[in-house]
Amino acid sequence: MVTYIKESLEELKNNVTWLNREHASNYMVVVAVFSILFALAIWGVDELFNFLIQLYFDNVIGG
Repeated sequence: MVTYIKESLEELKNNVTWLNREHASNYMVVVAVFSILFALAIWGVDELFNFLIQLYFDNVIGG
């Protein structure tokens, strides 16, 4: 198990191509923006369904 961890760390140091700080920062901003947009879209759909279900219960069922 210890050998596996040592070999994994060695591979991460020598064989993995890492992004530079500028590219990583740019991608982080893109991910953050799309995460916020996706969260807002989900919130909007949730509010729409909440409104429609409330409208249904108020008008159709009379509750």
